[in-house]
Amino acid sequence: MNEYVRPHRDSAVLLTIDVQNDFTLGGAPAEIDGTSEAVPQMRRLVEAFRSRREPIVHVVRLYEADGSNVDRCRRADVEAGADIVRPGTDGSELVAELKPSTEMRLDADRLLAGEFQGIGPGEHVLYKPRWGAFYRTGLTDFLETRSVDTVVVCGCNFPNCPRTTIYEASERDYRVVFVPDATSGVYERGVRELENIGVAVKETDEAVEWITG
Repeated sequence: MNEYVRPHRDSAVLLTIDVQNDFTLGGAPAEIDGTSEAVPQMRRLVEAFRSRREPIVHVVRLYEADGSNVDRCRRADVEAGADIVRPGTDGSELVAELKPSTEMRLDADRLLAGEFQGIGPGEHVLYKPRWGAFYRTGLTDFLETRSVDTVVVCGCNFPNCPRTTIYEASERDYRVVFVPDATSGVYERGVRELENIGVAVKETDEAVEWITG
């Protein structure tokens, strides 16, 4: 990789995308195939970043019961009563494996108001209203104040939210690392397309070795 796209481990953030019970657990109302199998790899990434006190942002969705903040492709289902990542429910919570403690719960009111919820040293939760983590959120300012120039992405359902987040990061000139075995829904052509725009693709073993030095 050349100097313009090479990731920097000392100025990196880990973004976990939509790793919530309703999208992850077996039998959940919006279970995404392959997400639960990817959680152990996500956890290793989270633990690697925690060990170095590097920043982590868990990006989540929250769907109001009346569907007012839901993307159009799911709005009709939520309006009809589908209970998906509803604020305050167990289904909206981060999966237990990624939480810094079992007592931690999302503060839905703060998150829906656009605030970051601190849950540990350098570790936060952020609500995003649509696919990408940068769209109508304060993520860019949050990263700039911490001198972050490299974004590491993993999480739930690559074709939608992780991929959109990666492209948003790229168009903002962040250096990007994608971890495919820590992400559900990955397919070969999509990975090649990321490599073609300068994204560093690292499996979990390589990513952990890189971040921990």
